[in-house]
Amino acid sequence: MLKATNSYLHRHAGLLVYLSALLFSYTQLGHAAEHEYLRGFGNHFTSESLEGALPANQNSPQRCPYGLYAEQLSGTAFTRPRDKNKYTWLYRIRPSVIHTAYIKIDKGLIRSEFSHASITPNQLLWKPFPYPTDSQPKDFVEGLVTITGSGSAGTKTGLGIHIYSANRSMENKCFSNADGGLLIVPQEGALDIQTECGFLAVSPGEICMIPRGMRFRVATKDPNIRGYICEVYEGHFELPNLGPIGANGLANPRDFLTPVAHFEDLEVSYTVITKFSGELFRSTMEHSPFDVVAYHGNYVPFKYDLSNFCAMNTVNFDHADPGAASKP
Repeated sequence: MLKATNSYLHRHAGLLVYLSALLFSYTQLGHAAEHEYLRGFGNHFTSESLEGALPANQNSPQRCPYGLYAEQLSGTAFTRPRDKNKYTWLYRIRPSVIHTAYIKIDKGLIRSEFSHASITPNQLLWKPFPYPTDSQPKDFVEGLVTITGSGSAGTKTGLGIHIYSANRSMENKCFSNADGGLLIVPQEGALDIQTECGFLAVSPGEICMIPRGMRFRVATKDPNIRGYICEVYEGHFELPNLGPIGANGLANPRDFLTPVAHFEDLEVSYTVITKFSGELFRSTMEHSPFDVVAYHGNYVPFKYDLSNFCAMNTVNFDHADPGAASKP
């Protein structure tokens, strides 16, 4: 369904999606809060939570509407060809750089360098990771554990596979990953993910993608949450070509959902955790980082319901070949 932009990542991203579908058949669907979304994959989206917040005919005017600050979040070099260029303009209440200096912190069991990792030809199996206890609760970031990977975040090659398990929400705390995009696959428990572009409600049976460099916060909608993460160091996730299948089937672009703009204007002490070249760093700011009033671009988070995946040869809910249903 989703593939990354090299063949090694393509194989493993497909495996992760298959694993999620398999897990869904044994997992009760969670109930996450509903939010509004824009439909499509790879579109240039436009969204504003206040009418007129997007500048007309300009990206970075000298004075933005409502006195907002214009920032561009780039997912590629800005000189890349148009069909490969990834970016989003964010119009926010305060500049995102208003924070204290970053301080390196303990990264726990997170790993991003695999060139010297132990290897084995044996098949490996592990039991589900235990949930954090009530006496030692953990949020999404604190419950991250690396399982395996390839390449290195520092050289932007390969990927990392992680498991998360948590029993509390991230309160006045956000996370951003400068090393790669995160494909999150919930196994148990629903997630309510707040991003700089808006909210994503993600339950088991769904997947979501958070772009590299975008800040987000995970709130738990159930007592315990657990799932998988595929972290891509190189390139971006994209839909593979359908080849002889034709124009329809598998994952249709219109079934991917991107959040509408949502902002909060809060003056509160906020902790910012950033993963950079495999290490964790902490900073603080005195306002919420989720103060983006409007945005436009194609570098955005999204989610996808795996039940919309139309497999071939089974005709489970749709016929991909329009010729079979056409009349002479």
